Amino acid sequence: MRIFSSQRFLTIYSGLLTLALAVFVSSGFFAWNKPIETFDQINVHRINVVEPDGTLRMVISNHAQLPGIIVRGKEQAFARPQAGMLFYNDEGSENGGLIFGGHRNSEGEVVDSGGSLSFDKYDANQIVQLAGVDDKEDRFAGLIVVDSMKGTDNRRRVWVGRGEDGTATVNRMDANGKKRIVMEVRPDGTPRLSLLDGNGKVISQLPARTKLELRR
Repeated sequence: MRIFSSQRFLTIYSGLLTLALAVFVSSGFFAWNKPIETFDQINVHRINVVEPDGTLRMVISNHAQLPGIIVRGKEQAFARPQAGMLFYNDEGSENGGLIFGGHRNSEGEVVDSGGSLSFDKYDANQIVQLAGVDDKEDRFAGLIVVDSMKGTDNRRRVWVGRGEDGTATVNRMDANGKKRIVMEVRPDGTPRLSLLDGNGKVISQLPARTKLELRR
């Protein structure tokens, strides 16, 4: 049996080791640098964006597969008549979204028509919302700022938008949700600024109300 010399053995060993290292490094390089796929168009029902540990961070979905309310990774059934995009915080709890929809019902009436972009307070409901709705039940569009408490205690603090009657308004509310300052421009162009007390009574107004309005 022929025995390799020490020098020749080391030469072969080092060559094999170098080859193995090169293969390992190159395979790792290609694994870390996977090519980015480019598509001209894709059709999907739902896309989930997750962290490396699987925590859900965003869902883009059609109406049929839009999830219910997810809190810390656990879903609670909740009917949503829209499609859209839902946002989730680092714990996998819903904290906002962009939803939109609209269709005619069997009687030809427009229902669930509009869209909403909102962001939620941690472990509570939304604190800011940009919304527009125009259907058989509601007609409004505007920006809403809310003091959102835990549970269902939400108190609107700011409204900037247009109401169902076409009046453009800016409302400022106190911590109890009571209107204290109301700025409005009616569809006929009439402007008005009203200051109210904590019970909703007008204490000052520009221009001043007419006698007919005071009797109403």
